[in-house]
Amino acid sequence: MRRLIPPLVALLLVAAGCAPPRTGALGPAPAAPSATTTAPATTAAPAPPATRAPGAGPPAGSGTPTLRAPGGPDGTRDVQLWFVRAGRLAPTRHALPATVATSRLALAELAAGPSPAERVDGLTTLVPAGAEVTRIAGGVATVVPPPGFDAGGAVVVRTRRAQVVWTLTQFPTVRRVAFAPAGTATGRDDYVDLLPPIVVTAPVAGDRVASPVTVTGSADVFEATVSVRVLDAAGREVGTGFTTASCGSGCRGTYRMAVRYRRAAAGAGVVEVFQVSARDGSRVDVVRVPVTLASTG
Repeated sequence: MRRLIPPLVALLLVAAGCAPPRTGALGPAPAAPSATTTAPATTAAPAPPATRAPGAGPPAGSGTPTLRAPGGPDGTRDVQLWFVRAGRLAPTRHALPATVATSRLALAELAAGPSPAERVDGLTTLVPAGAEVTRIAGGVATVVPPPGFDAGGAVVVRTRRAQVVWTLTQFPTVRRVAFAPAGTATGRDDYVDLLPPIVVTAPVAGDRVASPVTVTGSADVFEATVSVRVLDAAGREVGTGFTTASCGSGCRGTYRMAVRYRRAAAGAGVVEVFQVSARDGSRVDVVRVPVTLASTG
């Protein structure tokens, strides 16, 4: 887990359920039905080791809005951060010291960017240093961006803002974010199109997992069916499974499943989450999460 600047709280992606989820062992690729459906998902996941020392808290009397969160037995709190992969939002989780966590420090963590393991996994950040939350009132956090925040073109700027909005709105006191000087307050719904078809919130890059490994996230996929493979370092399939997300008719829903695998010795591996193509049965919208697999004995 990374130990970085002071903490925050964990995220929720909530979507309406359309059909009861099902799970099971994954045999041959599911045949493509005639109708198209889609699904949502949400969750949270841990993060790789930190390479930066935790940041200091805000100076006394600074007036910076703060967000307090209880810590775990080791004095840390997992905080979800939304980075970018291939132009789409992608979540990870960092362990931060469980002291007073400020909104300013949350943005500083976004600006500091992914860990080395997360960068290998394709994550990056568009958020520059210097953005600060100056006010939280009525569920709206006001963010004062640094010079150059709106540079880079409309697509880049919108994705950058989405990173800030999805990260700050994980806290119960923040539902929307307004960018000064006179920006309209926006929430997660305004950036849903920047999510990939499959979001994996657990596990995250660098996690150590054991069988059965719990896989969570959100998805908008064909017939709401989310499939998972567990691969060893050589790319051999050591476990499979599938489930349905909580929504499956052109909407995003949450999913959660436990996938068993068999491995004689601990070592590197990959949790691969995907949907089966309705056209040719191939794996599409693949999300690969590098992990360490515990031995199954």
